[in-house]
Amino acid sequence: MAHITDVLKKPVLTEKSIRLMQDENKYTFDVDVNSNKTEIKQAVEAMFNVKVTSVNTMNIKGKTKRVGRYVGKTNARKKAIVSLAEGNTINLFGEE
Repeated sequence: MAHITDVLKKPVLTEKSIRLMQDENKYTFDVDVNSNKTEIKQAVEAMFNVKVTSVNTMNIKGKTKRVGRYVGKTNARKKAIVSLAEGNTINLFGEE
């Protein structure tokens, strides 16, 4: 297993992910594309000291972008939605 800071890259903060946080106690993270659900679960439990009940992952394909006549691609990424056990929360905003 890779180090926990290599597995979890950053939290995803969109309207949908914030609604999932508030309503269903699910947290969304960008993760390493080579990590699996077991590694993601262990990394979240170790980093935030919480109990994870399930992990859902999705691979997001890189998009083709164009600037004038130059064509490039954005990086492909992997996103994980982590469900926590009841009573557990992750403080992403630094509030006490």
